[in-house]
Amino acid sequence: MDIKIYYEDTDCGGVVYYANYLKYFERARTEYLAAHGLSVAELQTRGTMFLVTHAEVFYRSSARCGEILHIDTMVSTSKKTALLFSHTIREQQSQRLVVEGSATLVTVDSKGKVRRVPASILEALPMTRSTTNEPKASAQGLCPRPLDVKSVASSLGLAQE
Repeated sequence: MDIKIYYEDTDCGGVVYYANYLKYFERARTEYLAAHGLSVAELQTRGTMFLVTHAEVFYRSSARCGEILHIDTMVSTSKKTALLFSHTIREQQSQRLVVEGSATLVTVDSKGKVRRVPASILEALPMTRSTTNEPKASAQGLCPRPLDVKSVASSLGLAQE
C-alpha cells in the first residue's frame, strides 16, 4: 500500500508527525484484510471486531512532504484470540527504511467480549508463523537492530555533539 505525504501529515519541523505512522498502520491493516477477502465492515456486521491492545513503532529515518511511502504488512503470529500484524514502511523511490512496527489486535464480539479469532479469518490470512502457546505477543525480535541515534539525528538534520 502506498501513502503520499501531504503538508497536513507533517509537524513544524517538516517531517511526518510521529503519531501518523499509527494511522498509516491502521490503513494498511484494513487494506491487507481486504486484499485477502475480509471486509472490516462486513466482519463487524457479523459480530467480529478488532481492538488494538499493543503497538510498537521503531523510527529509522524521517519522511517528508511530497514523498510516497510504501507499507508492507503481514500477519506474523496468531494466537487463540489475537493477531500480530507487522509493518515496514519505506520511501518508495529510494527504498530507504522509514519505520518498522507492529500491532497486536484481539478479536471481540459486538459487546466487546474477547473471543477466538474466527476460523474463516485464520484461513484467509497467510502467516509467517502460527502459534497459540507463545508468551504475550510482542514485536521483540521484529526489529533486532538497535536504534542508531546518530543516523536518525543526521536524517532529521540535527547536530550531534
